Amino acid sequence: MGLLTPLAVRIGAIPWMPKALPLIEKTDSRLQRVTSGRLSLLDIAGLPNLMLRVPGRKSGVLRSTPLLCAPRSNGEWLIAGSYFGNPTTPTWVYNLRAADSAEIVVDGTPIEVSWREACDDRPALWAELLDVWPNFRLYEQRTDRTIPVFVLTRR
Repeated sequence: MGLLTPLAVRIGAIPWMPKALPLIEKTDSRLQRVTSGRLSLLDIAGLPNLMLRVPGRKSGVLRSTPLLCAPRSNGEWLIAGSYFGNPTTPTWVYNLRAADSAEIVVDGTPIEVSWREACDDRPALWAELLDVWPNFRLYEQRTDRTIPVFVLTRR
């Protein structure tokens, strides 16, 4: 946890934050591009993160999405399609579901990963995500949809 993490948690809980998400994602993507993936807004906030790269399910064009993650001791990463509790599922979720594999960038290093969507183990994995970002609980309350959780594993 970084010095700015408590501030980031407070900002992440602001009710209008879902409306700002496209601007936040665009800003973060540009920052990561300029720094060759070495710095993101989540880094500044002291939070673990990755850049998910997966082809668009319709276009086939490679799409990059900065995401908060929960790194696991076994070399896996957990991500959640929370979208700040927005009622709409994020586009990257559909793209990942349509892909056989994906690439993530962690600390500037590209890593090929396989993925699976959590089912029976979702409650335990969700608890791990809550340890990293307590606002996931708030996001869950904001939406009627079940927020999908994915496990990414190095290939």
